[in-house]
Amino acid sequence: MGKKTKHEKKVKGAEKTAAKMEKKVSKRSKREEEDLEALIAEFQSLDAKKTQVVETSCPPPSPRLSASLSAHPEREELILFGGEFFNGKKTYLYNDLFFYNIKKNSWIKSEIPNPPPPRCSHQAVVVPQGGGQLWVFGGEFASPNGEQFYHYKDLWVLHLATHTWENIKAPGGPSGRSGHRMALSKRQLLVFGGFHESTRDFIYYNDIYSFSLDTFSWSRLCPSGSTPAPRSACQMTSVPDGSGLIIYGGYSKVRVKKDVEKGTIHSDMFLLRREGKDGQEKWSWSRVNPSGNKPPPRSGFSLAVGPVGRAVLFGGVSDEEEEEMLEGDFFNDLYLFDMVKNRWFPGQLRGNKTEKKKRRRGKKGELEGEGAEEEEEGTPQGPSEVIKEIVTEDGTVMTIKEVIPGAQEEEEEVEEEEEEEDGLLSAPLVEPCPRSSAMATVRQGKLFLYGGMFEVGNRQFTLNDFYSLDLHKMDRWEVLVEMDPKTQEWLEESESEDDDDEEEEEEPKGAEGAEESDEESEDEEDDKEHPVVQDGETVTDYQARTEQYWIGLARSNMGADAKDKKVAKVAWTMAKVFYEDQ
Repeated sequence: MGKKTKHEKKVKGAEKTAAKMEKKVSKRSKREEEDLEALIAEFQSLDAKKTQVVETSCPPPSPRLSASLSAHPEREELILFGGEFFNGKKTYLYNDLFFYNIKKNSWIKSEIPNPPPPRCSHQAVVVPQGGGQLWVFGGEFASPNGEQFYHYKDLWVLHLATHTWENIKAPGGPSGRSGHRMALSKRQLLVFGGFHESTRDFIYYNDIYSFSLDTFSWSRLCPSGSTPAPRSACQMTSVPDGSGLIIYGGYSKVRVKKDVEKGTIHSDMFLLRREGKDGQEKWSWSRVNPSGNKPPPRSGFSLAVGPVGRAVLFGGVSDEEEEEMLEGDFFNDLYLFDMVKNRWFPGQLRGNKTEKKKRRRGKKGELEGEGAEEEEEGTPQGPSEVIKEIVTEDGTVMTIKEVIPGAQEEEEEVEEEEEEEDGLLSAPLVEPCPRSSAMATVRQGKLFLYGGMFEVGNRQFTLNDFYSLDLHKMDRWEVLVEMDPKTQEWLEESESEDDDDEEEEEEPKGAEGAEESDEESEDEEDDKEHPVVQDGETVTDYQARTEQYWIGLARSNMGADAKDKKVAKVAWTMAKVFYEDQ
């Protein structure tokens, strides 16, 4: 036998280290997972009693994060599966399946016998073969108190033509994990990274596996070159020519001391390239240095594959560690990565500005045709205030006020008409609020975004709003489902025992059954105390008029130590949510 090369020795050494660490983690988490296996088995026994497919029209899915949202390969439909919800005391995991009809803007809940057990942070990929298939791998299940975790290593396929689930039992696949990424590359499903966590230990992966859709078999790949550091929750997309994958960003953590952990947000990019004929492929890693305006570092972003070889990145969170306190700075910006040009650029919406200019040209004719600068230089007669929202590179929403001089009385009347039209135009121009762990997918050049979460202080807001954005026009977000404040259930741990007893009696029926009696009356009382939305007032005008009130309310909730920038962002979001509810 020939001598091993330096790279082969490195690979073997890394495999041994990973195997030792995994054995250590597995040993300590075995007892936890055995306890949870019994709970999972109970869920499966209940699902096994279902013998036929039942489909029912339903309202939008309940608030959740870390589910999967996929575009049907043949129909104008989206498929949402699984996810999790946390109400401050209890964690709920789902294995429900929903189909969204894009043309009808309607939801159907599909109950199919013998589905995968409840999970979140899994991966789902659609393929066109056999009338369309949805492949699901891995993910995690958590105990109701959120202190124990079970990581799946199972592989499932949903046959969309026959509405049947099938558990694919193939040996040699990845170990149990969540937060990994899976993508289709030619006739292979490629799985990269992820993590496994128990109460005391954790391990992050950078291994990569291939599952053949022809032979239904797993194989571990051993690419040459510069391997990415272990990570979870990265962006992974197939390059347009099918020759490999692009991996960007992600998150990992290491143990610094016995009870001290340090997280790392990755912002590097790698290309995994395939060379050679089918069955004789050779794989290699190489580092990529893209040009353009790169996203600020973040984790928990949503990703999807857009048209013409562009990957879409939305939102996320950047955690700031300050004196053992972890604060999250949430984003709602959009970035596109052109895989052909190897270039990042921000996704800036342009519809509002363009339409406003068209209206002005149509009404003011030559006066307005000379440009906005001449308008500002005109004689000031009754100045008007224009408020603009600008999202900076770090995700901060800034409200900028500009004073524009008025002209003659006729022009003032035109401006009033424009303000009315702007109000009508601004109403549907609401952007998704900053969030992480939302579900995203693209169908026919349109980006769809569902749910996710953001935090205010120690409270977590889990969302069930739904948006779409035409990636060709890039004009404005369309609101398909508004956020329902009544679904924002949160049970504080610091409440008295008497309150706890009352809450137990009114135990919510999963995330879908929010408490309604007392909480609704309290919400109504709270609503009466907030500044009322005036007739014809746009969301921007409302936010500007009530800015100080919402900043004061946000400050009282977040405490005196919270940064002004974060308080202002939360206040902006609270005002927006209240406006939409009204």
